[in-house]
Amino acid sequence: MPILEVKDLNIEIAGSKIVENISFTINKGDVLAIIGPNGAGKTMLLKALLGLIPFEGKIEWAQNIKLGYVPQRLEIETDIPLTVKEFFRLRDRNFNNEKIIEILKSVQLGENILNSGFGQISVGQRQRILIAWAMLNNPDVLLFDEPTADIDIAGQESIYKMLHEIQNKTNLTIILVSHDLNIVYRYAEKILCLNKKQICMGTPQEILRTERLLELYGGEKAFYQHKH
Repeated sequence: MPILEVKDLNIEIAGSKIVENISFTINKGDVLAIIGPNGAGKTMLLKALLGLIPFEGKIEWAQNIKLGYVPQRLEIETDIPLTVKEFFRLRDRNFNNEKIIEILKSVQLGENILNSGFGQISVGQRQRILIAWAMLNNPDVLLFDEPTADIDIAGQESIYKMLHEIQNKTNLTIILVSHDLNIVYRYAEKILCLNKKQICMGTPQEILRTERLLELYGGEKAFYQHKH
């Protein structure tokens, strides 16, 4: 059985159609990338999947599914007097130090970062903290909205490689929005092409071809496969 089934999904805000007639399914362990130009409705689709905005149509998750969400960035003042440990306590008042340390290791951070303030850590570290935060409740599905938007290329590669390793170890289902077609080509198993409407759906090998990208973006969009 699919872990998620979406059928005839429509999102309308203030009389404006944001997303129209979207249908797809995801199985456990899939990595789905949602791609498309700015304003295509990608973030709104994620919000609908999370139950944060109204919609028409069908969004059906498997029973007792647990979701984790990592936003594009944390809208928080970096000089706020809050340590990483205190940030985790906001999520889990019964702070389990051993569990937090284990999760930090999975996102390639050391225990010492717990005593650091948010203004003291890098953007890349902050994004890893958000991923760790999302994993606190042992989710079955992680949803990412451009999780490396503010990070340099080396940092992006590092974070996506880390996510790939976590997914391999835990068989997590991952849904991510990304503009980086190189990353999508390497790590996604399915691609949903969105530009308010569903333009195409398939594997990276099927979708990331010039004619498909021209249809989606309305212009040239080159990509290449990284060399290992």
